[in-house]
Amino acid sequence: MSPTDTADTPLPQGSALEVLRVATKLGLTSFGGPIAHLGYFRAEYVERRKWIDERAYADLVALCQFLPGPASSQVGIGIGMLRAGVLGGVLAWIGFTLPSALVLLAFALAMRTLDVQDAGWLHGLKIVAVAVVAQAVWGMARNLAPDRPRATIAILAAIAVLAVPTALAQVAVIVGAGLVGWRLFDAGNAADDGVRLHVPVPRWLMLTAWVLFFGLLVALPVARSLVHSQTLAVVDTFYRVGSLVFGGGHVVLPLIRAEVVPSGWVTSEAFIAGYGATQAMPGPLFTFAAYLGAVMRDAPNGVAGAAVALLAIFAPSFLLMLGALPLWDALRRRGAFQAALRGVNAGVVGILGAALYTPVWTSAISGTADVALALAAFGLLQVWPAPPWLVVLLTAAGGAGLAAVR
Repeated sequence: MSPTDTADTPLPQGSALEVLRVATKLGLTSFGGPIAHLGYFRAEYVERRKWIDERAYADLVALCQFLPGPASSQVGIGIGMLRAGVLGGVLAWIGFTLPSALVLLAFALAMRTLDVQDAGWLHGLKIVAVAVVAQAVWGMARNLAPDRPRATIAILAAIAVLAVPTALAQVAVIVGAGLVGWRLFDAGNAADDGVRLHVPVPRWLMLTAWVLFFGLLVALPVARSLVHSQTLAVVDTFYRVGSLVFGGGHVVLPLIRAEVVPSGWVTSEAFIAGYGATQAMPGPLFTFAAYLGAVMRDAPNGVAGAAVALLAIFAPSFLLMLGALPLWDALRRRGAFQAALRGVNAGVVGILGAALYTPVWTSAISGTADVALALAAFGLLQVWPAPPWLVVLLTAAGGAGLAAVR
């Protein structure tokens, strides 16, 4: 058998229920954020179960890093599709997402019904968010902006976002960074080999996914301006965030805050507290949307709000995977895509660095004791490293202790 024949051999198929079972296990145990999730996926899907080989997995990760949205969730959806078709992708998302979403929903309902706004442990959750985002900036800067050109892009992106703190400015920075990367970096080193990913997605469904992705991105804001509906406004907001966030995970923080805090839907204090609580959860960080949907002001039902926000923020990921996964084998060979991605990733580092200052630092740090607690949390995460859920619990307890002695 020739290498070409090997590359064209379809990946083995399995049952959708099998995908759900394995994805739920990962959703209950995958702590540590998007990069850690990719490590868990590789150990489970590549090494242990051999559902996908190393080269195909690398191709899939590269695709999801290029697309907007939560990269680790998209990798899981893609593996589910490769294993058991479209239903496999849906069940892979449900298994990986539902455990943390349910816990965050319960936390949000407690926030709405209990008077906890001045609780010391809540302040501790805001402080741990400082440590978590600082760790993300540190790691992403080392990996995505390691040289002078990309570090410069990151710095300029941070300055631009701090100078014009709007969601539109963040999108403009991402587009501009991609254009700079496309023009600046060498586009001639694209790999032209690797396994071919055979996706059981019909052509009509692939085309429909692209039409829906862009159509909803245009139609939802128009419908929102014509129909005054809280539900429609939530769908529009979270669908747009899920469509435009490059880098996933922590990068959602500044863009989604610009949508829900200035509008008065969520207070800045509740936003940061929920973000801190999300760090203690396994699974994707985009489940933060379930918390926000449930805690929103003027929401008639916290559970319904959580479901609407969660489905809306993940909908672009499904549409993009349906549309892009069958095309990736050709696109990944184009060096221009890889060059643009290098610029986008550097811009994402700058956006996240700006978010570290505002709103995370400015909302959480009010004195030297807060700085000390944030440094302790950062040390536990970065130097030791301790499990994120344990750091969240310890910092929340530290916040309660600081409140007791003040």
